[in-house]
Amino acid sequence: MGKVPNGSTECCTARNVLWHLVFLGFAVNYMLRTNLNIAIVSMVKYRSNNNLTLTSECLDNNKSKIDNSSLARDSELNYNLTSFKNEIFINATPVETQPNTFAWNEKQQSSILGAFFWLHWLTQVPGGILGSKYGAKLVFGLANFTAILCCFFIPMSAFMGHQYLIALRIVQGILAGFAWPAMHNMTARWIPPNERSKFVTAYLGSSIGAALTYPVCGFIIHKWGWEWVFYTSGVVGTVWFAAWWFLVYDSPAKHPRISPEEKEYILESLGQSYTKQKAPVPWKSIIFSVPVWMNILAQWGGIWGFFTLMTHAPTYFKFIHGWNIQATGLLSGLGHVFRTTWSYLSGLLGDYLLRTNKMSRTNVRKLATAGCTIGQGLCMLGLAYSGCDYTWAVIWLSAAVAMNGSVSTGPLASVVDISPNYASVILGIVNSVVALVGFITPAVVGQLTFQNQTVPQWQKVFLISTAMLISTGILFVLFSKSELQPWNSPDKQSKQNESELMVMNNKDDKADEKKDTAVTIKQ
Repeated sequence: MGKVPNGSTECCTARNVLWHLVFLGFAVNYMLRTNLNIAIVSMVKYRSNNNLTLTSECLDNNKSKIDNSSLARDSELNYNLTSFKNEIFINATPVETQPNTFAWNEKQQSSILGAFFWLHWLTQVPGGILGSKYGAKLVFGLANFTAILCCFFIPMSAFMGHQYLIALRIVQGILAGFAWPAMHNMTARWIPPNERSKFVTAYLGSSIGAALTYPVCGFIIHKWGWEWVFYTSGVVGTVWFAAWWFLVYDSPAKHPRISPEEKEYILESLGQSYTKQKAPVPWKSIIFSVPVWMNILAQWGGIWGFFTLMTHAPTYFKFIHGWNIQATGLLSGLGHVFRTTWSYLSGLLGDYLLRTNKMSRTNVRKLATAGCTIGQGLCMLGLAYSGCDYTWAVIWLSAAVAMNGSVSTGPLASVVDISPNYASVILGIVNSVVALVGFITPAVVGQLTFQNQTVPQWQKVFLISTAMLISTGILFVLFSKSELQPWNSPDKQSKQNESELMVMNNKDDKADEKKDTAVTIKQ
């Protein structure tokens, strides 16, 4: 990604700076999505029949396996595991001693967690259109910044009532919805086709955002309380926006510090695939395009599995396996580190296969998509049958999240492949449909686990995800194409049609002349 025409590698090319700030931008975008997922574990009062906070089905079943000699009752309402496991498993405490917590049931929690996505879909297509018109610097930057400012008001809205928190999360989701599709326009303007797989790994900054958010927020909650999770997020997002605003530009032509060699290399590599002056969006061609719908299906399946784990892993680890808030944060974030690593490696592999012509672009995208759907589905299947074995639960959950990393080389890159000119608009359409998953999955989990946080119910959650992942992956592998579509350049296509029509007319004219000549000779 940092190569200039002579093949040398520079550490601070404009594309490298852009990659890092895009990476951090998506990290911020996911930080504001996921901070509530871990914080809500400490925000909610969970009741059991004896008025103690709910511990864990697996912990209760396996306490005798841990170390019976180290289990000591401090009182009738409080017990601790005084062995090493005390540092891992949660403690049961009386409900009335929990400060700054709320009596929200599973369905109310699902509404709070899903509210971000209720209208998130509404700004996806506008985000792509605005990104094409005004540039990703403005749209992506302001979308992230305004959404992150909402974090400062989450504690106040929670104390006012869960309805106010839901309303704020809806607003936050609307604002953040502009960000993702706008970025594809910048990718199309900046990145040569054979480097896109690797550059799009910057989008997986979202995984680092989640990977850091969970353990760091767990630590913050443990030390200072859940409120400081949102104040810290707001400060971090503000610092990122300042760097983004002063260092990022919408195209190589607008960048004041880019080297002439890098600028020339980018423009020559892009060729005619990206045009500055675009015809009106070919909505009909896009909507009825099979490649577009295959990308939607692949993203739907992948995001179903990914969002299920991203949103509910903290709850699953705490109330099935009994981890405390710090361990819950660490284990929930672990898979996202692997996801980023796998994203980078799959990007390198994809670019290598394309650069050496060992695979067609379509087959590279199919291979990567099979990994982030079918591969993720098989790991989810393992998680479904891990039961109370927390070692295998951690392994399978981390592997399932990690496998989703190849999405950057699969459907995300495929969107740019089929239409660089309208990539932002297409991603907006894709995300509009896929955003529905964001509130469907919490509703499904809330319904299945309502007053029933048990292994069999969570098994149903994971089996549903498995079916969704594998079925959509198979459809993509069978029917997708990642070739430049004719409607990417309507003017060019129109001129080609006109030329073909002129050729046909000339042939007809010549045929008519021959007929006239033949008639004249006969006479």
